[in-house]
Amino acid sequence: MWIASFYRINHSRMNTDQLRRIASQVRRDIIRQVHGVNSGHPGGSLGCTDFLVALYFSVMKHEPKQFSMDGAGEDLFFLSNGHISPLWYSVLARSGYFPLQELSTFRKIDSRLQGHPATHEGLPGVRMASGSLGQGMSVALGAALAKKLNKDNQLVYCLCGDGEMEEGQIWEAVMYAGAKKVDNIIATIDVNNQQIDGSIDQVLPYGPLRPKFEAFGWEVLEMNGNHMEDVVLTLQKARSLCGNKKPVVILMKTEMGMGVDFMMGTHKWHGVAPNAEQTATALAQLEETLGDY
Repeated sequence: MWIASFYRINHSRMNTDQLRRIASQVRRDIIRQVHGVNSGHPGGSLGCTDFLVALYFSVMKHEPKQFSMDGAGEDLFFLSNGHISPLWYSVLARSGYFPLQELSTFRKIDSRLQGHPATHEGLPGVRMASGSLGQGMSVALGAALAKKLNKDNQLVYCLCGDGEMEEGQIWEAVMYAGAKKVDNIIATIDVNNQQIDGSIDQVLPYGPLRPKFEAFGWEVLEMNGNHMEDVVLTLQKARSLCGNKKPVVILMKTEMGMGVDFMMGTHKWHGVAPNAEQTATALAQLEETLGDY
């Protein structure tokens, strides 16, 4: 059986098949966490799994066992759409930030694994409280500027949901980053066209994103967020584009509920937990590769 520490130490050797196997286990973790307390957000978590697995296990430069809030000399990641916390907690645990068994405390009283990530419990890997949508891009931008002031050459990553693009604060940050040529930030937008009350087009359509970011001076990439090879290659390309006086954004097409057939293609699993029968059906579709917690 593979163990997370092997991957953490040897991430540069990992191929996409290994990453896919980790992603399958992480998806199992998501289902089990949410079912365990009959609460949480499985849909977006499942959709973004391939991205976060590739980022933490293959692309991002980070030291799980030496976590510090300032992250000096490391790449930083900020989760703006904090409701997909079961995904992030699984990836953090399996990459070595805290014990894997702690996933069993998700959303329970006195747990460090709150429904939305928080900082006052001191959970390693978490540098901002998130869940109030629209704020993560601004925080990531501030961290990127701090790295420049400190002459720290590492990068800052941020993940936002496409529903967040309806928030005005996002566009203030986008405008500032482009105008000030903040070129050590890589933002990713989860473009699944779903939010809690329906599709983006039903709730508040905002038109094509690419020309908007380009108009504000960003370098724009697009990728299939549920195709591991594409995710890894696009993240590597994004890194190569940093330092060229333009911030970088990746428009990531995903399927909400990816990997579990009855959760895919609908907003209805944005924030609904599966019952026991649905959980068994979901887990039967997801290979156990690293061992359940």
